[in-house]
Amino acid sequence: MDSAEYHSALAALAWQIELGVDECIADAPVDRYAVPAAVPKPAKPAAVQPEAAPVLQMGDDPVAVAREAAAAAQDLEGLRAALAAYEHCELKKGARNLVFSDGVPGARVMIVGEAPGRDEDMQGKPFVGRAGQLLDKMLAAIGMSRDESVYITNVLPWRPPQNRDPKPEEVAMMQPFLHRHIELADPDVLVVVGNHSCQALLGKRGITRLRGDWTEARGKPALPMFHPAYLLRNPAAKREAWADLLSLRAHLRGDT
Repeated sequence: MDSAEYHSALAALAWQIELGVDECIADAPVDRYAVPAAVPKPAKPAAVQPEAAPVLQMGDDPVAVAREAAAAAQDLEGLRAALAAYEHCELKKGARNLVFSDGVPGARVMIVGEAPGRDEDMQGKPFVGRAGQLLDKMLAAIGMSRDESVYITNVLPWRPPQNRDPKPEEVAMMQPFLHRHIELADPDVLVVVGNHSCQALLGKRGITRLRGDWTEARGKPALPMFHPAYLLRNPAAKREAWADLLSLRAHLRGDT
């Protein structure tokens, strides 16, 4: 390097130091103004075609399978076994126990609730939690009990996750079992408890409008009533519930 190049390089270095450059981080200079070569774009992944939904054959239709299984049951134990063997309801996979019934088979009064809760799922019996305890007190007030004069079941035999409302397809596949349950138990009167039970058996919703008015379900006299869980949340509605209980007692006595 001659004297001119040396002094020129030294002056450039001094100029860079004045600008704040105090460290060399590469052995070779990099031209930051050079246009980089075009970076090729990554190829788009091939579109994944969604799988076609499987076409259910008649034998695979959950409602048709339920209808066939329920019709084949000749007694309550057979119906319970048919429900336990039914594999088309997803609720079964998350439940601890099948909640089939409680009380006296063949009793004059059959109470149809909505779905099991946490306590019912753990014990395998309907209406054993706080709502069930209130139901027992309500029945006792008119001289009845599940140990002597009442038979109890639900629309759904398995607990929905987080006690969510039953889905229409879940109710639809359980209806054949419920209908056969009523036929085999053969009560004189049905007490239809809560909105979802009314939807399943009466095809109607709106329990505040339906409650207290006698109607018919599956060929039986039916009385829609508030669910005890609703009464726990709305104690003021116990007045209407008491009137419904008196109506039930009068009906059983032949006073209406």
